[in-house]
Amino acid sequence: QVQLVESGGGLVQPGGSLRLSCAASGSIFSIYTMGWYRQAPGEQRDLVANITSGGNANYADSVKGRFTISRDNSKNTVYLQMNGLKPEDTAVYYCTAVLVVATTSSPPDDYWGQGTQVTVSS
Repeated sequence: QVQLVESGGGLVQPGGSLRLSCAASGSIFSIYTMGWYRQAPGEQRDLVANITSGGNANYADSVKGRFTISRDNSKNTVYLQMNGLKPEDTAVYYCTAVLVVATTSSPPDDYWGQGTQVTVSS
């Protein structure tokens, strides 16, 4: 019923930029927090950034000043603008959303996208 689809990943040189997008679709009543996590091979999945429905953003220390999260509520879409990319940013990036599904009385729950690969290399 509900699907999160990421796009915008790829290969970029150090110092370059990428813009990730994630669109939520399906029978959605409302979306609360949306965000991005990343996971490198052999490492745990860590929060990169998230943003509330009111526009309050939170960032991991490692990306502050380089990444910017934003959202378009009319499109149920969250973005991650990544500037000044470093090799250590290489990971699979996952979109997440806390949302309420339409036609149900269940409480808000976490939903995840399939992930998109970001590779920073010369």
